[in-house]
Amino acid sequence: FVWWVGIGHAGTLISAVLFLFRQKWRLSINRSAEAMTIFAVIQAALFPIIHMGRPWNAYWVLPISNRLGTIWPNFNSPLLWDVFAISTYFSVSTVFWYIGLIPDFAMIRDKTKNLLKKKIYKILSFGWEGKLIQWKYYEKISLILAGLCTPLVFSVHTIVSFDFATSIIKGWHSTIFPPYFVAGAIFSGFAMVQTLLGVVRKVLKLEAFITKKHIECMNLVILVTGGIVSIAYITEYILAWCSNNPFEDFIYFSSNAAVGSFWWAFWALIICNMIIPQFLWFKKIRTDFFWSYIISIFINIGMWFERFDIIVLNLSHDYLPSSWTGFLPSFVDVGIFIGTHGFFFTLYLLYIRTFPVISQSELKTIIKESSKIRSEK
Repeated sequence: FVWWVGIGHAGTLISAVLFLFRQKWRLSINRSAEAMTIFAVIQAALFPIIHMGRPWNAYWVLPISNRLGTIWPNFNSPLLWDVFAISTYFSVSTVFWYIGLIPDFAMIRDKTKNLLKKKIYKILSFGWEGKLIQWKYYEKISLILAGLCTPLVFSVHTIVSFDFATSIIKGWHSTIFPPYFVAGAIFSGFAMVQTLLGVVRKVLKLEAFITKKHIECMNLVILVTGGIVSIAYITEYILAWCSNNPFEDFIYFSSNAAVGSFWWAFWALIICNMIIPQFLWFKKIRTDFFWSYIISIFINIGMWFERFDIIVLNLSHDYLPSSWTGFLPSFVDVGIFIGTHGFFFTLYLLYIRTFPVISQSELKTIIKESSKIRSEK
């Protein structure tokens, strides 16, 4: 759940925050990143529903009134906060993504000769004709939605971190979790964008649109957020050492961290999240598509092990030694995890097959601007 929510952060950051800062390099990657965000949030939403045991009663967690007056959600529960955060994030991101698609739908509507496709894209384009007044309102609503999405980039994973930080479990009850989770989400999200676009660029022959500049800019974001995540790891240990809390000493410095039964998960996250991204300091690697792709895969693996380390290590050794136990995922756990990957890639492939992967209407403005500058020179 946490891993999928984190992956979904890069799309909103690229679309909203970089839009507000007028970063032109986002135009070749924002459409695919937005789609990745929506599909990743869908996978994240599946986990709490499945783990309820009775998914047909999932609506009970929603803040709806009951005529009998016996069923009301607990507004003090972080799980209910997740419902609000993720539903809002999904809704705003979907609207933002779809509005960006409208001019491209109109372009396909005008060019296709298939009558059925023309009718479908006519409905999807909402009568877009490319008039000046339409572009004016399009820019205005894009700016408003970007402003709405920007705080969501930081608030959604902050609320997800409250699932842990507001509990009394040792290793979780920490004020560093919100910024730590947000930086980690952007870190893993950009890595997943790199992973997906590395394949899409090659298969769809988009080398002219997704260039070394785009890869380098994304790698710089990964480098910065990876540094923040590394500092957060170190800060966790400093806080545990300064607290002189025997329970946190056990988690961080005793048999449960680097040398305990889950040592492999700990060192996997350290190598993948702290050491391997440091190679991006070298420009030759930072601008190389192959090495960027390999590093992004390692980061995705490392961020999954980070979530494994946070959840499993702390829950398997709680305050009562009598309840200490190991953890071995069942075939149901593995099946759900693999199934969400299959669902995610199915949705993404359907998106590539049906919708424009790159925002062609926005790219046209860049091409016109660049040609105008060249003619002036």
